[in-house]
Amino acid sequence: MDVAELYTIPYKSLENGEHTLEFRFDDSLFAAYENTDIRHAQGRVGVTLLRSASMLELKVSIRGSVVVACDRCLDDCTVPVEFDGTLVVKFSDEVSDYDGEVMWLSPSAGSVDLTQYVYESILLSLPYQRVHPDGECDPEMLGRFRIVTGEEFDRLEQQAGSQGGAMRGLADLRRRMEESHGGENEE
Repeated sequence: MDVAELYTIPYKSLENGEHTLEFRFDDSLFAAYENTDIRHAQGRVGVTLLRSASMLELKVSIRGSVVVACDRCLDDCTVPVEFDGTLVVKFSDEVSDYDGEVMWLSPSAGSVDLTQYVYESILLSLPYQRVHPDGECDPEMLGRFRIVTGEEFDRLEQQAGSQGGAMRGLADLRRRMEESHGGENEE
């Protein structure tokens, strides 16, 4: 089955008024868009459709979760999905481009495909930084990362001054950091 069939509403047979529909989303939605960032997905899409002669108003509620790589430890991280939005579908013989909020369809169309809207809404609902809650990251992976303290940086800078060569780059880096931060030292 084509993934678009799962998110298509055949509105032509619906009478004017309010209608409630529900869909499930899963990995197949993200596979259709060849999205490799989403490792697993599951949830529901609730749609309240208000049909009139000239347009459709769809209030969409998406709830579920996706699994992505944690930005901190790279292990699988489950991120909740919560989205509420409204999509207006207008009918016109002059069909315009879909802009994320308004979709234009020919009056002869019999269904509206919400696949792209659902896909984009889920992605836009995800936080910019996707990390485990504090204390839940993979400790082995975190142990591989080491943050250099200001004191260690100063010591490395002094060594760079005396050793020359590639180590001198640390002193240049420190100078550039101080210049870009107005001379303040961030730790």
